[in-house]
Amino acid sequence: MNKDILDYNDKLDSPDIEIVTLLATEIDQALFPSESKLYHAHPAWFIDGNPLVGYSKRKNSIQLLFWSGQSFDEPGLKNEGSFKAADANYTNVDQVNVDDLRRWLKKSISIQWDYKNIVKRKGVLERLV
Repeated sequence: MNKDILDYNDKLDSPDIEIVTLLATEIDQALFPSESKLYHAHPAWFIDGNPLVGYSKRKNSIQLLFWSGQSFDEPGLKNEGSFKAADANYTNVDQVNVDDLRRWLKKSISIQWDYKNIVKRKGVLERLV
């Protein structure tokens, strides 16, 4: 796993560290051999430079974000922002449904919007797969 992500995780308190450890492990396994790094100071995973999924510490929760998640048609994800992102928030590791997470991760590979080129396209997203 990416060292910067491990360092990010290690700075959190329990129960947040339990949540992100589970998320990072599942994401790494599902998206292998994707690129992972800190992106805007938060862990994120990419395929061909396009962001798929990441998480961040929020005031009262851990936010799991899928950049193309609004297109997944999944009731466990809620719309986030004005583009195609959707998220789930967790305050305890027991709230993470691993079956849902694995399904969402598969969809993150098969359903992608081109965030990598959003600036070049002046805010217009195009569907990749």
